[in-house]
Amino acid sequence: MTNDKKLEWALRIGVAGEFFGHGMLAIGGKADWIKWIGDLTGVNPETAGTLLLLIGLMDVVVAAVVLLRPIKPILLWATFWGFWTALVRPIVGQSWYDFIERFANWGAPLALYYFYRTRGK
Repeated sequence: MTNDKKLEWALRIGVAGEFFGHGMLAIGGKADWIKWIGDLTGVNPETAGTLLLLIGLMDVVVAAVVLLRPIKPILLWATFWGFWTALVRPIVGQSWYDFIERFANWGAPLALYYFYRTRGK
């Protein structure tokens, strides 16, 4: 296996793992996230839970796409979504370090996007 293939698969597995893990936590209705959705949007907890379920399903789909057949627009979405969800932490009152700690959530899909872009894939 070439070094390029090793790099590609390391990034694909990392991005897929991050999105699958977060997706499963969202599908499970992580209480903090339901509260944050309510705080940010003003919706009731039931609606926030439904939104979180949909977000979780979407995250699992992103994970599957990245593993099975990465698509550049999906990687750009993953970059945006990873950045936004990291940024939510200080918005809801957590430390900026919680945002910084999550740089890989958006940095890895961005790196994979540029990996494919520079190779014409």
